[in-house]
Amino acid sequence: MIRKWSAGMMMAVTMIAGPALAQDAAPKPPALVADQIPAVPLDMVERTRPYMEYRTASFVDWDPKSGAMLVSTRFADTSQLHRVAAPMRQREQLTFGSEPVYSARYAPDGSALLFEKDSGGNEVDQIYALTNGRPEMLTDGTSRNSLGPWSSSGKLVAFGSNKRTGLYNDIYLMNPASPDSAKMLIASTGGGWFPIDFSPDDKQLLVFNYVSVSDNQLYLIDIAKGTSRKLTDSNKPVGYDGLKFAPDGRLWAASDDGSDVKRLGVLNLETSLFEPLVDEKIWDITDFDISKDGRWIAFEVNQAGRSVLKFYDVQNRTVRSVDALPAGVISGVTFAPWGELGITLNSNQTGTDAYSVNPETLAVTRWTKSETGGLDSAANVAPELIEIESFDGEKMSGFLYRPDPVRHKGRRPLIISIHGGPEGQATPQFLGRNNYLVNELGIALFYPNVRGSTGFGKRFVALDNGPWLRENSVLDIGAFLDQLRGDRTIDRKRIAVTGGSYGGYMTLASMLRYGERLKAGLEVVGISNFVTFLENTQAYRRDLRRVEYGDERDPEQRAKLGEISPLVRASEIPIPLMVVTGENDPRVPASEADQIVSAVRANGRPAWHLLAQNEGHGFRKKANADYQFWASLLFWQKYLLDETK
Repeated sequence: MIRKWSAGMMMAVTMIAGPALAQDAAPKPPALVADQIPAVPLDMVERTRPYMEYRTASFVDWDPKSGAMLVSTRFADTSQLHRVAAPMRQREQLTFGSEPVYSARYAPDGSALLFEKDSGGNEVDQIYALTNGRPEMLTDGTSRNSLGPWSSSGKLVAFGSNKRTGLYNDIYLMNPASPDSAKMLIASTGGGWFPIDFSPDDKQLLVFNYVSVSDNQLYLIDIAKGTSRKLTDSNKPVGYDGLKFAPDGRLWAASDDGSDVKRLGVLNLETSLFEPLVDEKIWDITDFDISKDGRWIAFEVNQAGRSVLKFYDVQNRTVRSVDALPAGVISGVTFAPWGELGITLNSNQTGTDAYSVNPETLAVTRWTKSETGGLDSAANVAPELIEIESFDGEKMSGFLYRPDPVRHKGRRPLIISIHGGPEGQATPQFLGRNNYLVNELGIALFYPNVRGSTGFGKRFVALDNGPWLRENSVLDIGAFLDQLRGDRTIDRKRIAVTGGSYGGYMTLASMLRYGERLKAGLEVVGISNFVTFLENTQAYRRDLRRVEYGDERDPEQRAKLGEISPLVRASEIPIPLMVVTGENDPRVPASEADQIVSAVRANGRPAWHLLAQNEGHGFRKKANADYQFWASLLFWQKYLLDETK
């Protein structure tokens, strides 16, 4: 399965500068509404420009016909699909839409390329085929769809769609050459259903139902009969981070069945018993893929957020590590038909680019080298792992980006950036625009993994579940604050907090609980009231979120959810606030932002508000993201750095 980064995780920390006359102001994108936010001065735009003009390139798939690599990268305002014919060759753009392209998959023989995208961040994805250079919509344009796997023969593709009920995904099969032939294979009754993989003989389809991060139900569908057989026990919740059929028909999985962390092994289709074959002891095994000949399994080990890539020799049952990769985060692990492995590597000192690895020699080949605005990414700081014990002795960690002490002397300001999810993880990533904060302004950035974060086992991820445990994760921020305020390089009088989505809730909650130790807070697409959030989030997501946060329909839980919601105590927020919102957000509705901004302003406190009318759960268009960065920079300058000129 693909690790998804939370929307607020790396975009939430943003930037700084000074007031300007209207004629010297940078133009604001037309879809943005900047409420009580000063105009962005042109000199700020020029000063930050090199940090705004970076690109990334993410591995997507291999072209079976040409041997080229398919990558996602941005040349204009949004990320699109590009083909790279050979390592370090130029990128040939394939799609040219105004909206970013999400997942894409070649047919096994390379005869077709399918991809999906939405409109304005509404997450109502449609599936397209790229036909003679033009996108052809294969779905109905109104339902929400998710692209699944190709059949082994390449004649069919599986996908999820809510077109029957408008709520939950049913599972469909379609011949892309004849989209009207799409046929529902199985109707779902709730949860998060998704097709995973076809058996090698194309007679069965593995289907996944996401109940919660630690409860994933598996079904095996007989395609000819349309019947399903459940492989998992509802009374024994199990989590998976990858499932795939090998050429010999065995089903491999990264599963926490019988363990606190996910191990790599085989799930017996007859007995439903899981046999672990690779155990990394205290670390999760996450993304993996199987070579087309079945000899190799490439897998990622998540070591407190850092990725280690390893190969398992299926015949010899031996494991080898790839040592030539820079320290960072890998994703997109996919074998080419000819045996090479494609990955994305994300590191602050290399940027985000596509690589391949030879499973025989472990040789690493870089396929893209993305521009970083003329700056040398190797000069960026490497993150430092910070480990603490929280208020109850629970061990946890996070990543600290310290400014260069030679260039930035004395104690430095700090921004704590809290990831979303909460089933997410702060990892040592490329900071992009936020490197301006560290390199030029000397602001330290800290990304904590509070309880409830993934990557540390199923016990840890469940420690914040439900309304009565929720605020323990806020207390974890207090423990991190204690540690960081005692650091001799940190200015304890200039610390701020930010976060996106669930991290937005954590930002507001931290402002309430630790306002006397913080200077300001900036929340992006965050939850301000759990009750109104659960009532107004898209209906298909509601049951999934109730498992994590609590059920607002239960009077006792509703009362507790209200009690811990920042909106209820908005009058007590003692420090300045900035809020960033996407009008089309289906996850955390824009009303969550509106109500907290109004409540804070009613108490006479500053509350800046930046709204994008053409975005959803986070800003994805470059022009909008740039302006968000500058507006946030103004906020930090005024309220964290105390700069007024």
